[in-house]
Amino acid sequence: MKNTSADSLWTWQGLDRSGRPAQGEISGASVALAKARLRRQGIRPRRVRRKPQPWFGGARKRIKSADIAIFTRQLATMVRAAIPLVQALGIMAETASKPTLRSLILALRDDVTGGNGLADSMGRHPEIFDSPYRNLVAAGESSGTLEAMLDRLATHREKSERLKARIRKASTYPLAVCCVALAVTAVLLTRVVPTFAETFAGLGAELPWFTQVVLGLSDWMTANWPGAAGAVLALFIALVWLPRHSSSANRLRQRALLRAPVIGPLTRHAACARFARTLGTLFRAGAALTDSLESAAETTGNVVYAKAIGAIGEDVRNGQSLAGAIRAARLFPPLLEQLVDIGEESGMLDDMLDKCAAFFEEDVESRVDRLTALLEPFIMALLGLLVGGLMVAMYLPIFQLGSVL
Repeated sequence: MKNTSADSLWTWQGLDRSGRPAQGEISGASVALAKARLRRQGIRPRRVRRKPQPWFGGARKRIKSADIAIFTRQLATMVRAAIPLVQALGIMAETASKPTLRSLILALRDDVTGGNGLADSMGRHPEIFDSPYRNLVAAGESSGTLEAMLDRLATHREKSERLKARIRKASTYPLAVCCVALAVTAVLLTRVVPTFAETFAGLGAELPWFTQVVLGLSDWMTANWPGAAGAVLALFIALVWLPRHSSSANRLRQRALLRAPVIGPLTRHAACARFARTLGTLFRAGAALTDSLESAAETTGNVVYAKAIGAIGEDVRNGQSLAGAIRAARLFPPLLEQLVDIGEESGMLDDMLDKCAAFFEEDVESRVDRLTALLEPFIMALLGLLVGGLMVAMYLPIFQLGSVL
């Protein structure tokens, strides 16, 4: 059963160890669990109430993956410095800038103080710490190499976040510019152009065809702006909001992205990079190949690849080689198949997977840079033509009138 302790925040008031009034926040699945955690911290709770949550966005979005990457690096550094785990978590909780992250770290500290392992404590928050993350931590605890596993996890998370940030940057910039261009065009058509239309009506002369087209578009926008706004809202819901709240819509969007002419190769190589990086990290940590494949399927970020990796895991369980199973999936680039084949033959599968991940990560970054370099002048030219065209259409009758006079 899914534990939601990371999702429930409680505000409390009580007395500290010295008997002085104190207050703060703590996480817990119930008020009883929150009170029990406070007592373990030496707090005598007097009043515990659930903290009101924002009505939009959901609790899962409050702790970002970038925060977990920073948390992992800090924890790895403290464990390397031989600081006891409970003390390290306490220090991190004191320095955490976000209340939700602080509550999560305190919950982990309380569970570890109560005798649970770090991986088991993280297992109470599966929506934050995914299966590959917990598996690596568990392997580190059981083998006495928690420091190395946390360092490997931090490196893995940092590379993944860097890759996502590059892709997000490449998509955010053109979308922002296009939204600004649409907003400016809408304002010009509904506010500025009608003013010119009144002036042109008093001239009594035939207007240029370009000006007539713009005036007609302005009339249509002025008369039908609720419908146009509704269409934009519906498009936003279909492309952004619905895929985040519906698994079916999310699958449709991800399949469409794979078939897109420019975004498709970028999406495929990003999924391959995540798959190779996660599989190599888990395999190097000593996890079974089938278990590593099952965990790697969760990190691809695409349902098509996740389903294919699940099928690869079944083929491997049935005795097929990993390279053969990947080749049978008909979804991965030949380079990945060849490097995996070499890695299996030479006994260096983890090294080959890391090389493959590095190649695809560099390829994605290169593609993003090229795409950004191509889009910037194109978008600027489009924005200039759009706004400049409207201005020319409005001043063209005035220029013609001046030439006649």
